[in-house]
Amino acid sequence: MKSTIPDTGVPIAPPAANGGDRQEASLHGEILLRLRDYVVEGNIPDGARIPERQLCAMLGISRTPLREALKVLASEGLIELLPNRGARVRQLSQRDLEELFDVMAGLESLAGRLACEAITDEEITAIEQLHYDMYGHYLHRDMHGYFQTNQRIHESIVAAARNETLKSAYANFAGRIRRVRYSANFARKRQRWAEAMREHEAILDALRRRAASELSDILFQHLRNKRTAALEHLTEPQADAPASP
Repeated sequence: MKSTIPDTGVPIAPPAANGGDRQEASLHGEILLRLRDYVVEGNIPDGARIPERQLCAMLGISRTPLREALKVLASEGLIELLPNRGARVRQLSQRDLEELFDVMAGLESLAGRLACEAITDEEITAIEQLHYDMYGHYLHRDMHGYFQTNQRIHESIVAAARNETLKSAYANFAGRIRRVRYSANFARKRQRWAEAMREHEAILDALRRRAASELSDILFQHLRNKRTAALEHLTEPQADAPASP
């Protein structure tokens, strides 16, 4: 399939509350969403302490809801809680990243194979719409919107696999590499962002045809390419790294 992706090219609102007593849960979700985005998008350096006072001022909240959100991010693997010393952004070694991406590649590969056996036409249509939304973000150089939509596509494929054990394992590992997965799109040597979009076209094409083995292989290689780009970006001189759109 010929690609249409060129080489160059607002936070998502939290889910609406269902009413009643859920306003507090909705507020917690919004705080968590904004804080997760802030960390994932590299606003705090790897290994650095979480500036709680600064974040409270930025979000307009007290320490208590901030610390509740930090506990969730710690459970996702994005940060580490330090006993009586606050929290810091989790710093992963090169070996950590290699191993995590390989595990994720295996999980997504399996999810793609299983999804082709169980996915409905309605689910494929929903993923198609996400793909077109993601392409729009790509064309507008909106990395924030692109990444959020990208993650929803991958999560939708995992959900379509109809395997709760796989879904749980995926969620556990996905949080730990979400930050570096975001930054990998800025890798300069491989023009990774355009490359990733072309790979997603192939993913969608195989999913439409329910080509299980093909989709499995594409997803595995997609994560392998992401791993290479992430490691390249980590070793690029800071001055040469492109700024976030």
